[in-house]
Amino acid sequence: MDDRLSLLLEKQDTAFYVFDAAVLKQRIAYLRSKLPKRLELCYAVKANPFISGEISGCVERFEICSPGEAYICRDIGIKPSETVISGIYKTPSFIEELAADKGFDGIFTAESLTQYRQLCGLSEKYGRRIKVLPRLTNDSQFGMNAEDIKDIIDTLGEHPNIEITGIQYFSGTQKTSLKRFRRELEMLDRFISELKEEHGFEAAELEYGTGFPVAYFRNEELDEEALLAGFSELTDNMTFKGRFIIELGRSIAASCGKYYTHIVDIKHNKGMDYALIDGGMHQLVYFGQQMAMKQPYVSVIGKQEIIGDRLWTVCGSLCSMNDIVVKQLPLPDIEIGDVLCFENTGAYCMTEGISLLLSRDLPAVYITREDGSLWRVRPTFETKELNEPKYERM
Repeated sequence: MDDRLSLLLEKQDTAFYVFDAAVLKQRIAYLRSKLPKRLELCYAVKANPFISGEISGCVERFEICSPGEAYICRDIGIKPSETVISGIYKTPSFIEELAADKGFDGIFTAESLTQYRQLCGLSEKYGRRIKVLPRLTNDSQFGMNAEDIKDIIDTLGEHPNIEITGIQYFSGTQKTSLKRFRRELEMLDRFISELKEEHGFEAAELEYGTGFPVAYFRNEELDEEALLAGFSELTDNMTFKGRFIIELGRSIAASCGKYYTHIVDIKHNKGMDYALIDGGMHQLVYFGQQMAMKQPYVSVIGKQEIIGDRLWTVCGSLCSMNDIVVKQLPLPDIEIGDVLCFENTGAYCMTEGISLLLSRDLPAVYITREDGSLWRVRPTFETKELNEPKYERM
């Protein structure tokens, strides 16, 4: 156990997260080494806002999907020119705030004709050139039909302050099929060619959310090198040769995070061994976990080298029968006070949980930097004030 972890275990008697900046940057370097040099990286801030400042300068763009994410990026010094304001619903007052700010030179996505018309109106109101990236639908509630985007292109002359920079497209997460990537990239290639040949518009850029997968569970088979090599070949074969940005969240951030939680009780009910932790499903979410049957990478601090020979069902601290983190997990001899470490928790695990259920405290968040320094970026946060009724006569 290194000195930093020993220090944290002394200070933290409740669950906490640690994000490792060195692992994070190594991951980005790995992705760049396996992908064509022409591909630029966009980090989806929603995956983990806490690490955004650590990779400023390591990626070309940050995708922002809410006012809160925008303010976080602003406060940590990310340049507006490195941001794309995305999201299926954009708060109108917030979008106007950015449009009125002469210092903002980022890009707005347009998820609908309503959003596009709002941006057109703001460009006229403030006499400012606004960059727009229309989002092509993936046959869901996100984005617009191809016909709508073509109509936007055909009427672009009516809005001289609007600059359409290209196309954005995202179709899902944890995608492992090269056939699916091929279908999507060929479709995008055709669509961009149609815009040029039939509508006289040459897209300067394509932002594509790849949805690269992460192997969260033991016994999962994922040949990432082969997947990235196949994806690279597909992009090399595209007719489109403009700026190509791939938007990643999970693939960049997952491996940098660890979640530490204490065993607070042990039970043996009806022949089943239960280990209760001070965390739970409200703080730990793995995409693809099904009824707690899949086993993430877990170890017991100080007992990592001991092979577990007893099966435990690990349950969280919520008063809910659903709060089962993992079933039939082999662990060494454990006792109350032991600490479990869950790996690959750098993306979404701490943000997708039902954090306010039962008003449990939010875990502290720490970052370890490449120079070995340890930083607390959020203390353990009491949620009782968030859930406490505040009566105000209206």
